[in-house]
Amino acid sequence: MLNPGDKAPDFDLPTDTGRVSLAGLKGKNVVLYFYPKDDTTGCTSQALQFSAEVEEFAKAGAVVIGVSKDSAASHGKFRKKHDLTVELGSDTLGETVEAYGSWVEKSMYGRKYMGIDRSTFLIDREGVVREIWRKVKVPGHVKAVLKAAQGLKG
Repeated sequence: MLNPGDKAPDFDLPTDTGRVSLAGLKGKNVVLYFYPKDDTTGCTSQALQFSAEVEEFAKAGAVVIGVSKDSAASHGKFRKKHDLTVELGSDTLGETVEAYGSWVEKSMYGRKYMGIDRSTFLIDREGVVREIWRKVKVPGHVKAVLKAAQGLKG
């Protein structure tokens, strides 16, 4: 299980506009958030909230990247439909989701299944995990992450 102070696992993921990797973002703070599925109510709300604050994150020296197991093409449609400004990485094999401990057993109506835990990781310029939010509830979450990002030393 990943903890604050640990080195963040590297990732290199396709997006609808190219690729995004942790190594390629060295020198920037990174907000990496995992979400279950494109174009669902909670995931859309979360993506819209992160998109609304993307300029404030940039002022804090941070880039925001959402990750799900949806394809890069699905991400492109999702971004276009909702005018999203956050980058969305496609982890169809689930390797990054697992590396960050966000692939978990879930339960709905008594049925157990594996799925993505809505979780967020704040990674500093050196690639060290500074904060982790698990089992995220969307309301108020983006503001809390932004405040933490603004608190990182520049």
